[in-house]
Amino acid sequence: MTDLIKIVQKSFEDIKITDETWFEFWSARDLMKTLWYVKWQKFEWVIERAKDSCKNSWQIIKDNFLSQDEFLPEPVKTSIKWWRPKENYFLTRYACYLIAQNWDPRKPEIAFAQTYFASQTRKQEIYEQRSEENKRLEARAKLKISEEKIEETVYNRWITLPVEFATFKNKKIETLYNMSVKSLKTKRWIPENRALADFDNEVELKAKDFIYAMTDHNIKEKNIIWKQNLETELISNAKETRKTMLKRWIIPEELKAQEDLKFIEKRRIQESTRLEDKGKKRIR
Repeated sequence: MTDLIKIVQKSFEDIKITDETWFEFWSARDLMKTLWYVKWQKFEWVIERAKDSCKNSWQIIKDNFLSQDEFLPEPVKTSIKWWRPKENYFLTRYACYLIAQNWDPRKPEIAFAQTYFASQTRKQEIYEQRSEENKRLEARAKLKISEEKIEETVYNRWITLPVEFATFKNKKIETLYNMSVKSLKTKRWIPENRALADFDNEVELKAKDFIYAMTDHNIKEKNIIWKQNLETELISNAKETRKTMLKRWIIPEELKAQEDLKFIEKRRIQESTRLEDKGKKRIR
């Protein structure tokens, strides 16, 4: 049984195709042979069931099941004659996972396939989640630097009190989201004592950073001074940023709150500590 698992797993890896962008996919014809299906018509029926599952999961079928006719729409010319390749599909990892779920689990090789693609799909989900978290963490760190920079800039131009700078920052939020900070926190279920940015997605964080970058540049370039003039410049840049987002069908105030970045940072530290502890145990 263990040998069969190794053979099946190796077979899946051997038939995997990786393009120049390191995107992984599988040929349905190759997958069919690996699972010892003889008739394409029977295997195609499984593919159609998997497509239905894909649709019911609110996923785009063509993003996961690309037919060879779409990939090679024209017949291929050879030295002998024109010919069209056999019907085939190029499948994503998720498509393979759905196909595996629609196979007959009584066959050992198919049961192993279900386990293999389920675990591989989960690994991909974890990788994508960490990638998104990294982007948010990096954007948040950059925004913090921009906030410190703009605070220093306006401090030298008569916004000197902490409460004045807090009001200055709130003008950006109120303009970008078209609502007060308090209302936005209530809408997103964010505690009143927490920063909105810790719950922003990557687009929001970069939008706020861009507003500060433009404001800081213009304040210095135009030598803007006094509280009202500084706030006017900030509001103007926030308005233009909001317009751009709306043109791209991104409505800032309708975006959902993301996982707390403070919690993500804490989780990362705990994971790192666990790995260090495991490493120490192995050394012992």
